[in-house]
Amino acid sequence: MPNRIAILSTRPLEKALLEAAKAKDIGIDIVSFIDTTPIQTSGIKEEIGKALKQPAAVVFTSMNAVNTVAAYINGLTPNWKIFCIGHTTRQLAAKYFGEQSIHTIGNNASELADKMINDKSLKQVVFFCGDQRREELPGKLRQNGITVQEVIVYHTISTPHKIEKAYDGILFYSPSAVQSFFYANAVPPDTVLFAIGQTTADAIKSFSSNTIIESDRPGKDELVNKMFQFFKK
Repeated sequence: MPNRIAILSTRPLEKALLEAAKAKDIGIDIVSFIDTTPIQTSGIKEEIGKALKQPAAVVFTSMNAVNTVAAYINGLTPNWKIFCIGHTTRQLAAKYFGEQSIHTIGNNASELADKMINDKSLKQVVFFCGDQRREELPGKLRQNGITVQEVIVYHTISTPHKIEKAYDGILFYSPSAVQSFFYANAVPPDTVLFAIGQTTADAIKSFSSNTIIESDRPGKDELVNKMFQFFKK
């Protein structure tokens, strides 16, 4: 009987995905390598309050940013055009701010920036983000004459762990988690590394020359299904 496939997920997964893996004789261990905490200050409340009171083009590239901002809206439906990453971030933005607010979706920050640049009516945006946000999106926008007001609404905290077990594959969902993982670990050359998108894949490349498999679209289930396809028996 072949050995069971061993996978490490660097963030929690829904029970349904774990059960689906078990049915395929794939065991998934969960170890989180980052934590996030919302910034709850009068300054942040004031910044979000200003954005709520006026029409605005708003950018989200993280579900954590959506959740943090949503805690301040107090039942209001802001007059926002939302530009966001697809899947979970998009779903949460629609849930809290209304489906009608979703204007443009990208599979990653760089693709989203390109779509925004092509919108010639776009002159200024409010970018709700974390303190370790990547430069791709705001950098591209500024280079193309779009004013970016960054509002940092959550902290990302590295929580590295030493992993003793050898895995057939490791699932990564953010560049921050990649950095935290490789701070304390190296991987055997035959371990396959799965990345939720291009930005995360690029982060992995700076630490490892192992095989990297990138999901076609953002979302934890997309990445897990990509892993299922790779190890299909």
